[in-house]
Amino acid sequence: MKYIIFEDFGGQETPILFPDRILHEEMRDQIPYARVLAAGKVVCIDGKFLCQGRARSLNVQARPEDSAVLSRHFQEEMSS
Repeated sequence: MKYIIFEDFGGQETPILFPDRILHEEMRDQIPYARVLAAGKVVCIDGKFLCQGRARSLNVQARPEDSAVLSRHFQEEMSS
């Protein structure tokens, strides 16, 4: 899968996961006002997210902290 992490209007890092067949720039166009912090590809191995790569079209890449951002987001969703 691919992902983009946006900074929402409250300053929170908000990830979006989407299928590989969708281009990063196509997903970016769906959220035009938020700032893009990172993007790349993600896999889940043994319950842990591994983020890597880059989105050349957005001029961003995966960051070391992206896996933790995704994990936190899913933990928050599960506890809601």
